[in-house]
Order: sequence, then C-alpha cells, then structure tokens
Amino acid sequence: MVSLFDPFTLRGVTARNRIWASPMCMYSVLDQSGVPQTFQLVHLGAIASGGSGIVFTEATAVSPEGRISPQDTGIWTDEQADAWRPITAFIAAEGAVPAIQLAHAGRKASSWAAWGFEGRTGSVPAEEGGWTPVAPSAIAFDDFAVPVELDLAGIDKVVADFRAAARRSVDAGFRVLEIHAAHGYLLHQFLSPIANHRTDEYGGSLENRARLLLRITAEVRDEIGDDVPLFIRFSGSDWVEGGWDEHQTATVAGWAQEAGADFFDISSGGIAPGVRIPVEPGYQVPFAHHVRSSAEVDVSAVGLITEAEQAAEIVASGRADAVMLARELLRDPHFPLRAAHELGVEVGYWPPQYLRAKWRTRSVAGQR
Repeated sequence: MVSLFDPFTLRGVTARNRIWASPMCMYSVLDQSGVPQTFQLVHLGAIASGGSGIVFTEATAVSPEGRISPQDTGIWTDEQADAWRPITAFIAAEGAVPAIQLAHAGRKASSWAAWGFEGRTGSVPAEEGGWTPVAPSAIAFDDFAVPVELDLAGIDKVVADFRAAARRSVDAGFRVLEIHAAHGYLLHQFLSPIANHRTDEYGGSLENRARLLLRITAEVRDEIGDDVPLFIRFSGSDWVEGGWDEHQTATVAGWAQEAGADFFDISSGGIAPGVRIPVEPGYQVPFAHHVRSSAEVDVSAVGLITEAEQAAEIVASGRADAVMLARELLRDPHFPLRAAHELGVEVGYWPPQYLRAKWRTRSVAGQR
C-alpha cells in the first residue's frame, strides 16, 4: 500500500513525500513589475521548511498581458528569473522541490487583485495599470472587459511565450514545471466550449480545442529536455451543462502525456461566473480518480483536504498519487510535519533549528 510519506519520483526528480503545496495566487508584487519579492521568499520558504514534498509558486505569468492582476509575479524577463533564483535555492536547501506554475490568464487578465482593492471588480482600466485581455473568442467573463480574439499570430506568440518562460524557469532553478490549463484561464478557455466559439483549427472538436495546449506541451518538453517533470493543471469540470468535464479531461490528459507531460493536477471550475459548486471535504477527488483510472496517468487531488487521515486515505486508496494543499498550508505551513506525527510516521526532515519543538512522547515533568 502506498503511503502519504513515500517518496515520489518523476524523471530526474524525487519528492520526499506526497503532500505538495498547490499554486496559490498572492497578488503581492505591489510595484507591478512581475519581479518576485521578499514576500515570495518568506511565504514559499516557510512551506518548504514545513515539510512539503513539492512547493509550487503562484500562477506566474509568461507575458505581461498574461497576468491575472497587475500585482502578479512573472517570468517573461531575465530580471524576474534572477529574482526567483534565491527563492528556488532556499526551497531546495530545505529539502523540498521548487516548482513553478506557468500561466496566462486570457480573458480573466487585468483584473483587480483579491486584496487591497475592496469593492472593485471586473477589469482594471488602462489608466490604473490595466490592459486589454486576449482570449480564444471575443466573449467577456462576467463584468470583465471584452477580450480581443487571438489571431493565428497571437496564438503563435502564446506558444513562444510559454517556451521562453520554461527556459527561464529551468535556468532559475525550478525542478518541476506546470502548465496552467484550469480555473477559466487562457488554456482552459480554449479547452472549454463555454469560452471557445472559434470556427478554425483551434475551435469546435475536442481535438481542435486541445490543439493549443498540446502545442505548448510539446514545445515546453522540447525546451526543457528529458530530466525535468512537466505537470498540467486541469479543471476536471466546468460544473456547467455542455461544458468541459472529467471525460474530456481524461482524453486530453492522455494526449498530453504523449506530447510530453508527466503528471496531472486536477482541480475544477473557473470558466463561468455564478456556478453553484457542491463544496465539501475532498469534493474534487472523484475528478482526479476518474482521470487517473481512465487515462492511466499519475494525478494529484486538491480541494478541502485539511486532515492528515483524509490525505493519507486519498493516496492509500489509489484515488490519487499525491495531494495538493492550499489553504491548509496557509493556516499551517508545517502541516506535513504535524501530519507525520498524527499518523505515527517518523520523518527525517524537521528543520534542525526547530528540533527542540518536535512532538515527542510525554516525558519527565509533563514536557513534550
């Protein structure tokens, strides 16, 4: 039986366990430069010290227009890549694998950040640092600006931007890369018939809607070589009738594996506003399980995974190969160390500076 604390190896990289930090948007580049700040070092470094096996950055834009908000991190310049280098070095020094999620927000770009701009929704106007978003079709998301439909030259630029970002990522010390094709952002917009109304070779059939993702996957694999694992994050469902679903996800995951992807990070939602999602503990695990069993690929599960026994059962049952944690790691960056204690597993990666606080059997004078 596979354990939550068994190592996991892909290509030339081994994660020390199967509890991984999910990409979490922080909207903390206040100068709008895309350059990661001290905040990213402290935030991601704390999670690495807490025992996670892989630590992912937030959604990191491959181009200025690909940012979700003006406050997002990026990796479209050498200055940004240089600023990531000490962060990846610290994560690796703490025993975790530094990983980056490469993203383009598409029609959801140029939005107000989730904090610091209370009451402001929709698109940031140009006079306040915003820009015109691009998308597969000129269909707005909710109250956002209507995007410009990408022409073939624009699509080629997106592919080239992902490839260049992949090279900078490897050079900056990231040992795992993830292509973001979920949560209603650009690549998910191409995949989903809800947002993609094109009539050319990038719209209509599933093969056409998957074409851009598969091109990017092949280009990124060619750029990074054979040793670097490549993940793809999918939304397993749009939660909308007639939209993207777990069956299409499994099919495209199989195609993506043939194109060079290794692992699939399964979430859900994001393509349409106002969708009622039946949120409960582990509510997205069935999507991960379906993709794993149908496409016979490796997957992680994410979504309200908050307890050690819950995480252990997901992996031990074979429903997923690993779990991704987000909000629970914000509450407790040391969740993996606590989970090991609660499950009675001895792990050898407590930070030496913290060993005096390690949970032990009750001893003299009631100390632990």
